Amino acid sequence: MFSLRPWLLGVKSLLLHPMRSLLTILGIFIGVASVIWLLAIGEGISRKAQEQIEGLGAENIIVRSIKPPDDTERRGGGPKLYGVTRKEFDVLASTIPDVTEVLRIRELPYRFQNTANPYVKPIDGRLVGCTPEYKDVTRLEIDRGRFLQAADLEERSNYCVIAAVLASELFPYEDPIGRDVYLPEARNYYKIIGVLKHRNATAAIGGSLAAQDFSKDIYIPIDTMQKRFGDMVVKRGSGSFNAQIFELSQITLRVNDADRVPAIAKLVENTLVPDQGQRRQDIAIVVPYELLEQAKTTKLMFMLFMGLIAAISLVVGGIGIMNIMLATVTERTREIGIRRAIGAKRRDIIRQFLIETIALSIVGGITGILGGLLCPAMISLTRRIIEYAFPEIMQTLPETVRDMNPDIVPVSIPLAFGISVMVGVIFGIYPARRAARMNPIEALRHSA
Repeated sequence: MFSLRPWLLGVKSLLLHPMRSLLTILGIFIGVASVIWLLAIGEGISRKAQEQIEGLGAENIIVRSIKPPDDTERRGGGPKLYGVTRKEFDVLASTIPDVTEVLRIRELPYRFQNTANPYVKPIDGRLVGCTPEYKDVTRLEIDRGRFLQAADLEERSNYCVIAAVLASELFPYEDPIGRDVYLPEARNYYKIIGVLKHRNATAAIGGSLAAQDFSKDIYIPIDTMQKRFGDMVVKRGSGSFNAQIFELSQITLRVNDADRVPAIAKLVENTLVPDQGQRRQDIAIVVPYELLEQAKTTKLMFMLFMGLIAAISLVVGGIGIMNIMLATVTERTREIGIRRAIGAKRRDIIRQFLIETIALSIVGGITGILGGLLCPAMISLTRRIIEYAFPEIMQTLPETVRDMNPDIVPVSIPLAFGISVMVGVIFGIYPARRAARMNPIEALRHSA
């Protein structure tokens, strides 16, 4: 039958030494809060990384053109031809099964200008030739106007859709819809028919896919780009001239079933026949699905590692409990002797000391949970302080860490609390048993 009296006696004994009890509770508090904090930070970093990978589309297969590291021409003399071609696009579109969409994309660096406002400086950005499906695949959202349509490709119109950041910089005091963007190097004008919402950049994926920054993009029909720009890219510098030929920057295949992505990716790789039996150096095949699975596995390992570190803090707190309770046993030798002399059994002594250790663990666990729940607010406050006091240091941090928000893992709360109580019981058993095994006569004689 449950009795409240032993718990009241236990709390009363702990209050006789408030500072000592407080320091013991502090050890458990730090351990429990560490479990919640470290798991929350690990979850936040992992979630941020997974969001960046998911931004590429878990059901997509991306084939990127990469400039080879050497300057040898593959086809005779003259400018180098590299990357995926329109012929390869047609082959992939007609032969690869279980694919709902195949997109062709071409990207060129260009300078954009608002000739109607001479006070606005030209801005360097990226001109992207694409199809209407590009918006859904890359998860772009329209803020005003519309995106490109099939009719724009057929007519090879001079329409364009502009990114939000670029629109605000080129047209700071006017609505860009219906305005013209001028490309000085190409001497071309494009009429703006749509403005996009802000789109976060995607992370770089090793050496296969560079980080994609959508903030200064202008999107035009890819057939219009082919007609006006051709396949040769000429770069002129002071005393230098460089010409390159590539037809497409990227081919994106969307698979109807994400579980089929690895098999389809292998088929795509086999379809793009390597040159002379060697692996092609001018393309890279990126499979976000595989990267996402790897990120999830890494997350579990990372969380396990972080939890292990936090568990060590709880063990240290448990050692503190054992240390305090051993000292308590020595101080309360006379009390133990008297209780045994008047009829208390060993199990009563064990129960009394275990109650005190559990009480310390429960109080430490509850305060630790409260401290752990403050993690998001404390991280946010710390980030603002660093941004204000040390902006240079903040800019050097990786984006995943800089923009990370801790995410409290719900299971970490009962887990940390349960471990704290278990630690209290485990580390309280030895002092309790030591107290219970005292000979009553020896205990009374010793205390006298």
